[in-house]
Amino acid sequence: MSIRSLLLGRAKKKIKKRLKVQEKQNLEMRDKLAMERTKLANERTFLSYMRTGTAMVLAGLTFIKVFEDDPFYIGVGLAFIPIGLGITIFGYSRFSKKRREVAQHTYAYAPTSTAHAEVAEQEEPAPQNVSP
Repeated sequence: MSIRSLLLGRAKKKIKKRLKVQEKQNLEMRDKLAMERTKLANERTFLSYMRTGTAMVLAGLTFIKVFEDDPFYIGVGLAFIPIGLGITIFGYSRFSKKRREVAQHTYAYAPTSTAHAEVAEQEEPAPQNVSP
C-alpha cells in the first residue's frame, strides 16, 4: 500500500465521522424546529377557541340588544353567551393541557450534538508517522 492510499483512507474515515456528527446535529435541529412548530400550533388553536368564544358572546349580546321585543331572540342571545364562555374555558383548558405535555416532552429531550462531537474527536486515531 502506498502512503497516498493510506492517507486517503484515513481522510475518508475522518470525513465519514464528521458527516455522522453533522447528520446528528441536523436531526436535532429538525427536532427543535418540530417542537417550536408544535408550540405555535397549540397557540394558534388556543386563539381560534378564544375568537370563536368571543364571537358567540358578542352574537348573544347583539341578539339581546337588537331584538329587545322578541323573547325568542332574547332566549337565543341568552343561550349564546354561556356557550361562548364554555368554548373559551374549554379552549383554555385544552391549551394548558397541551402546553404541559409539550413542556414534558421538551424537558425529556436532551440535545446530544456536542456529546457526539466530543466522542468523535476522542475516537479519531492519533496520526502515525509512516515512513516511505
